[in-house]
Amino acid sequence: MLPDARRAAVVDAIHAHLLTSDPTSTGDRRRVLAAVREGHPLLSDADVAAVASAVTARATGLGPLETILLDPSVSEVMVNGTGPVWIERHGRLEATDLHIPHSDVELLIERIVAPLGLRADRSSPIADARLADGSRVNVIVPPLAIDGPCLTIRRFGARAVPLDELCPPGVEALLAWAVLGHANVMVSGGTGAGKTTLLNALGALLPRTERLVTVEDTAELRLPGDHVVRLEARPATADGLGVITIRQLVRNALRMRPDRLLVGEVRGAEAVDMLWAMNTGHEGSLSTCHANSPVDALRRLEVMVLSAGLDLPLDAVRDQLTAALDLVVHVARLEGGRRGVVAVHEVLDPPAPSRTRPLADADGLHQLPLRPPRRPVPAADTRWCR
Repeated sequence: MLPDARRAAVVDAIHAHLLTSDPTSTGDRRRVLAAVREGHPLLSDADVAAVASAVTARATGLGPLETILLDPSVSEVMVNGTGPVWIERHGRLEATDLHIPHSDVELLIERIVAPLGLRADRSSPIADARLADGSRVNVIVPPLAIDGPCLTIRRFGARAVPLDELCPPGVEALLAWAVLGHANVMVSGGTGAGKTTLLNALGALLPRTERLVTVEDTAELRLPGDHVVRLEARPATADGLGVITIRQLVRNALRMRPDRLLVGEVRGAEAVDMLWAMNTGHEGSLSTCHANSPVDALRRLEVMVLSAGLDLPLDAVRDQLTAALDLVVHVARLEGGRRGVVAVHEVLDPPAPSRTRPLADADGLHQLPLRPPRRPVPAADTRWCR
C-alpha cells in the first residue's frame, strides 16, 4: 500500500489533471479509475481503488472526510481550523493524519449548508445542519473561529441500539413497563452521553398503531411505528427571518392529535408547553434534557419553565413538574466508551425533600416504583405492576 503522503500526492495530481482536461469526469468513478491507471500504471489494484475513491469523494461527497465517514465505528468527526482532523471512535478521541486546507474546508461547509438554504460566512458565522443520513453538523467560521473554519459532524448511528444494550440488569423491563404504561419519562445526561440513543430505544417499544409526533431541533429520532410524524425546527436565515422554534412546534404538535409526543431535547421555554401537555391528557410523552443527575434535571426544567416569562411562582412550577413527570432516566459514558443508563429516579408527588426516589443505578434495579401506570399495561408486561 502507498504511504499516506504519497497517496495524497497522487490524489492531488489526478484531481488536478481531471479538472484541467474534463471537470465533469471527477465524479465518474470509471473515468477516474481509467485516469489513475493511465497516469500511474505501477500502482496495485488496491491503491488504484483507494486513489479513485478519494478523487471521486472530492467531487460528490464530503471530500477527504468521506473515507472517515465510511468507518461505522467513528461516532464524531472534528475539523479544527489548520490542525489535524480528530475523530471519536468507541468513545475515545483520536487525531488522524488528515489535514485539510482552509479552502477545502470552506468548500465542504458550502456543500453542506447551501442545499438547506443556509450560509456560513462573516455575516452569519454559525450554522447547524443535518446530513442526508441524519448526522448533525455544526459549523463555525472566522471571525468567531480564530484559527480557521471548524466543522463538527456527529454521526447518526447506522444501527439501532436495542434497550437491553443500554441498561443494567432489571432496568430494561422496568423502562418497558413504564413506556407501555404511558409514564412520562425524561432522559437526562451530558453532551454525547447517549440521550437520543436511549430515546430511540424507548421509542422502538411504542405500539406501532399509535400516532407519534416527534419535535426536534435536528431530526435524529428514527421510530419504527406505522404512524410517525416528524417535525424539525428551522433556524433563522442570514437576514434573521423565517425562524421556527421548538416551542412553536410543540404547540402545533398538540393540535395534531398525537397519542405520544416525543421532544428530542427540551432546552428552553418549550418546557412549559411540554409539561402542560403531560398534565392535560398526553400521557406517555418522552423527552431529553442536559443535566448532571436526575435531581439536577428537575432543577433545570424549573429554570426553563420560569424562563418562559409567565410570572409563575416556583411552588406552582414545582407542583406542575412533579405531577407531570414519572421517571427521570440518567445516561452517561461508561468504561470502554460505551453509553448506558446509570440511574433511574421516580419523581415523587407530592414532592418530598429529596424530590426523587432512586429505583436503579449502574449496578441494576433495586426498587420498584410507587406510582401505578397511568394507563393499563398489556397483560404480557404486567410483571412490574403493583
